Amino acid sequence: MKAEILTIGDELLIGQTIDTNSAWIGAELSRLGFDVYRIVSVHDTRKDILEALSNTVGKSDLVLITGGLGPTSDDITKQTLCDFFNTHLVVNAEVLKMVETMMKRRNFPMNENNRRQAEIPESCRVLKNERGTAPGMWFENKGTIFVSMPGVPHEMKYIMTEHVLPELGHRFTSQAIIHRNIMTYGMPEARLAELLTGFEADLPPEIRIAYLPGSGIIKLRLTATGQEKKLLDKSIEEQVKKLYKMIPELIFSENEDSFEMVIGKLLKEKKQTICTAESCTGGRIAQLLTSISGSSAYYKGSVIAYDNKVKIEVLKVPGTKIEKYGAVSEEVVEEMAKGARELLKTDYSVATSGIAGPDGGTEDKPVGTIWIAVASVKGIVTEKHLFWYDRISNIDRFSTAALSLLRNQIIRR
Repeated sequence: MKAEILTIGDELLIGQTIDTNSAWIGAELSRLGFDVYRIVSVHDTRKDILEALSNTVGKSDLVLITGGLGPTSDDITKQTLCDFFNTHLVVNAEVLKMVETMMKRRNFPMNENNRRQAEIPESCRVLKNERGTAPGMWFENKGTIFVSMPGVPHEMKYIMTEHVLPELGHRFTSQAIIHRNIMTYGMPEARLAELLTGFEADLPPEIRIAYLPGSGIIKLRLTATGQEKKLLDKSIEEQVKKLYKMIPELIFSENEDSFEMVIGKLLKEKKQTICTAESCTGGRIAQLLTSISGSSAYYKGSVIAYDNKVKIEVLKVPGTKIEKYGAVSEEVVEEMAKGARELLKTDYSVATSGIAGPDGGTEDKPVGTIWIAVASVKGIVTEKHLFWYDRISNIDRFSTAALSLLRNQIIRR
């Protein structure tokens, strides 16, 4: 079955709002066996919406629409849908009652804009929205299902989960689609693709592979499509096992588990602790580690040693080493990791010192240079990397490289 997603809103096109709805909808439809072949975003204009809707006729089994259902004058989706489906707006008593109840519960007075939320195209089936005032609307026309929903993510997800997905599951006997995501780090995309040339050539016809890079991490997505889910599970598992044999040193997780998630699980299992000493990453590694629920069980704290005085006075880095080797050096980052571990009494510490840019680079140490150290009872290990991106991208790359080195030391015997 073919599906497409239509998002409505100028805020999406000018970059004020990131379209997370389409990603979530696409993942949910894929699980039901739909092939999402197109995502379209259009302006809040009658002409553009009608043109986008007309382009779906005869091409899709399902069209999911988000946005433009608010109570203000610039929300024109309902009236445009009336024009497209040759119907008109009527007041839906049930929706009106829900809106009145919700406004009363919030201690807000009802006004004409709120009442307008209860005006619904007569030919649609109303989908109750317990998370907001705008209901979802289900239309069927010439063999295609159209569902219009609010653009607010938690409202859209409620309508999808409570109404749309169950109905689609009942009405369509779909093929199975299974995804397995293998997370890798440590090799450029082109080199990894070259290494896996034989693997790709030997893939069975029901399985395809995609390379999805980001901040040095490459997600290998294996997708299996067919009618027999058990057979697909078996087939895709065989391919995953092959990958673990071919590139074991590159794989750090599955199913999009991040480095910080993997590290958190490892430290919890081992009942061990971690701290950070950051210069060029400015607390980014600490933020990543503490973004995981329950991280207080293993994360002790951080020293943001941006200034050399902090390195010397707090982390006890010898000033002579900074003078001799520079702050961005193996010798200094080792001392930072050592000092943080001793100060915060942890099993592991990770330290960074580098040049994120755009200023500060030299011929010997250009922008993008970073030294990373991890200290533990096993000793201190260091790595040097050279990236060549803008400041924000460099900080992300620095942090990912540091977490990779940390993970490798945690699992090292």
